[in-house]
Amino acid sequence: MATFLFRLGRLAHRRRHFVLLIWIALLALAGFGASAAPPAASSSSSVPGTEAQRAFDLLDERFPGSTSGGATARIVFRAEDGGRLTAPDAKSRVGAVVAALRPGSGQLESASDPFTAGGVSKDGTVAYSSLTYKVTSAELTDATRDALKESAVRAERAGLVAEIGGDALAAQPETGPSEIIGVLVAAMVLVITFGSLLAAGLPLLTAIIGVGIGVSTITALAHALDLGTTTSTLAMMLGLAVGIDYALFVVSRYRAELAAGHARDEAAGRAVGTAGAAVVFAGLTVIIALAGLAVVNIPMLTKMGIAAAGTVAVAVLIALTLIPALLGYAGKRVHGRRARRAMAQQDGTLPVKDNAGTRWARFVLRHRVALLLAGVLGLGVVALPVASLKVGMPDGSWQPPHTTQRKAYDLLSDAFGPGFNGPLVTVVDARAAQDPKAAVADVERRIGKLDGIARVNPARFNKAGDTATIIVVPSSKPSSTATEDLVHSLRDESGAVRSDTGARLLVTGATAMNIDVSQKLSAALPPYLALVGGLAFLLLMLVFRSVLVPLKAALGFLLSVVAALGAVVAVYQWGWLSALFGVEQTGPIMSMMPIFLVAVVFGLAMDYEVFLVTRMREVHVHGASPEETIVAGFRHGTRVVTAAAVIMMAVFAGFIGSSEQMVKMIGFGLATAVLFDAFVVRMTIVPAVLGLLGARAWWLPGWLDRLLPNVDVEGESLHRRLAARADTTADPDQDSDKELIRG
Repeated sequence: MATFLFRLGRLAHRRRHFVLLIWIALLALAGFGASAAPPAASSSSSVPGTEAQRAFDLLDERFPGSTSGGATARIVFRAEDGGRLTAPDAKSRVGAVVAALRPGSGQLESASDPFTAGGVSKDGTVAYSSLTYKVTSAELTDATRDALKESAVRAERAGLVAEIGGDALAAQPETGPSEIIGVLVAAMVLVITFGSLLAAGLPLLTAIIGVGIGVSTITALAHALDLGTTTSTLAMMLGLAVGIDYALFVVSRYRAELAAGHARDEAAGRAVGTAGAAVVFAGLTVIIALAGLAVVNIPMLTKMGIAAAGTVAVAVLIALTLIPALLGYAGKRVHGRRARRAMAQQDGTLPVKDNAGTRWARFVLRHRVALLLAGVLGLGVVALPVASLKVGMPDGSWQPPHTTQRKAYDLLSDAFGPGFNGPLVTVVDARAAQDPKAAVADVERRIGKLDGIARVNPARFNKAGDTATIIVVPSSKPSSTATEDLVHSLRDESGAVRSDTGARLLVTGATAMNIDVSQKLSAALPPYLALVGGLAFLLLMLVFRSVLVPLKAALGFLLSVVAALGAVVAVYQWGWLSALFGVEQTGPIMSMMPIFLVAVVFGLAMDYEVFLVTRMREVHVHGASPEETIVAGFRHGTRVVTAAAVIMMAVFAGFIGSSEQMVKMIGFGLATAVLFDAFVVRMTIVPAVLGLLGARAWWLPGWLDRLLPNVDVEGESLHRRLAARADTTADPDQDSDKELIRG
C-alpha cells in the first residue's frame, strides 16, 4: 500500500493542475446539484421491527389518509385575566382567531373549533385548536409560518394569551457564531503548529472543499433519499474535524521529508506513502464505525451514519490527492522563514531535536505506574454519572422554558393533565374476530381496569368496521417511568385479547414509539460494539502486526467513551455547569446519543492511535529498543496529534451553540471525548502501558503473522526500495514507477 500511495502522491504533485481542476469541478457539480434539488422533507421516523411501527403501518392501511405525515400545530388559548373562555365574549374572540387562520394559507388542511371538538378544559380557562397541514414541517412556506405566528399576535390584541405547540414551528438547525469561532481556533492552532500561514491555510482550505462537496451532495440527495436536516449538520461537523486533521498529518510529514533533504515531488510521495497510509486506515475505522450504525436498523440513524461516512471518505481522498497537489504550488514555503533560513544553512536539511513530546514521553516512562493509575482512576470517576443515565426521545418538555412551544406544552399539561401531551393510540385489529364490535368493547373494558390512566376515549372504527382505535391518556407525563409501565401493561393484554376474541391489540403513538426506539437502541448497542470493535481490531492488527496494541486501543476507547457519556449525563441530565454550556433545559439523554457517540468516538480514537503508534511501529521495525520506540513516536507525533486534538475539540465545541438539542449534545460529547482520548488515553495511558509491556507489545503469533497480509503502513518496504533505487541510479526522480514497484 505504501508504494502505491507514494506513486499516487508523487503523481498528484506532478499533475497538480489537473488534480486541482478535478476537485474544483466536483465541488461545482455538487453545488449545482444542491441548488437545483427540491427542498428536503422531514426525515422519516419509521422504526422497523417495533410494535409501534407495526401499529402505525396498520393504521395507514385501514385508515387511509389518517397518517399523512403532514405538519401539526396547536394554538393554546388562555384569558389574560384568568377568566373563563366559555364566556360568550371570550368564546367569540377565540372563534375569530381560529376563523381568521383558516383561509390564511393554502397549505393548511384543517383547524378545529375548540368548543365543538372538546378542546376546552374542565374549568373553562384553557382551550386549544388543533391544526393539520397538507405538507411536512420542512415544506411549510414562510407565509404559512407567519400566518400561524400572526394568530398569536391577533389573540393578544383580543385580550387573550396564545401559545403555539407542535412541529409546524420547529426551527431548522442554525449555524451559530460559536461554530465559526471553532474554525478560527483551528486556524490559530495550525498557524502555531506550522509557523507558516501558507501551511496553516492548506488544511483549512481542503477541509472546506471536502465539506462543501459532502454537504452539497447530501443536500442534492436529501429529497430523494429522505434525509433530515440533522444529517448534513453532523456530516459538516465530522467532515471539518477529520478533513483538517488528515490534511494536517500529510502536510506535517511533507515538511519533515523536505527537512530531511528530499526533492519536493519525492517529499510529497513519501508523505502520502507514510502519513497517507495512516490516513487511509484511520479513515477506514471511522467509516466502519459510522456505516456500522446500519445494524441498529433505524433508517434515520443509518442514513446519518452513511452520509457522515461518505463525507469522511471524501476527506481521505482529498488528503491523498488534493493536498500533495496544493503542496506542489506551495513548495518549500510550507516552512516558515526561520526554518527556511536554517535549512539553507544546513544544506537543505533540518536537524531532528528533542521537543516537548520527547520530554513528556520520558516523564511518563519514569512514572508509568503512577500515571497509568491516575489516568484510569480519573476517567473512572468522570464516568460515574453513567450509572444514572436515562435515555428518551425529545418532546415539548425538552424545549427551553422561554419558547412558545414549551409554554403551550405546560398550559396543556396543567389544564388537561400531564399525560395529555403524550396520548397512547391503542389499535384493535378485529378482522379475524367473529364479532369485531364485541372484541373492541372487551378491549375497552380491559383498558379501563388498568392503573395509571386518566381518560379513555370511545373507540373509533374504520369504514370497514374491522379495525378500531382507542385513545388512552396516561395520568403521568410522556417521559416518565409510569407511562412506560402503562405501555407494557397495555401490551401485556394482547395475548389474552387474542385468545378470548381473536382480535389483535397493538399500542402506538409518539410516546410508545419513543419507548420502542429507546429499547431497540439499548438492545442494539452490544452487537454493534461487537461488530465494529471486531472489524476495527482486525484492521489494527493489520496495521501494527500486534495483538496487544489493538487490544489496548480498544480498551482505551471504552474508557474514553464511558467518561464522555458520564460528562454528558452530568451536564445535560443533572444540570452541572449548565449555564456555562448554554443548557436551558435538562432532561433524559436522547436515545440515539450513546450509540452515535460510540460510533464517532470509536473512529476518532482509532485515528489518534494510528497516527501516534504508527510512528512507533516505524521506528520499532528498524530495531529500536522499546523505550526508544516510544520516545521517537512522541518526538514526531506529539505536536501534530496535540494540534489535531485541539482542532477537533474546537470544531466540535462550536456545535454546542446549535439550536438543535441533539447536535448540542453530540458536539459537547465529542469535544469531551476527544479531550479524554487524546490527552489522557493516547498521550498518557498508551505510553505507560507500552512502557510496561516492553517488547511484548509487538508480539504476534507466528501462524497469525503468516495469515495476515502485510499492508506496510509504516512504509518499511517503500523505504527499502527508495534506498535501493538511490544506490543504483544517479537521478532517483527519473526512475520509472514500474521499477519502483517491481519485486
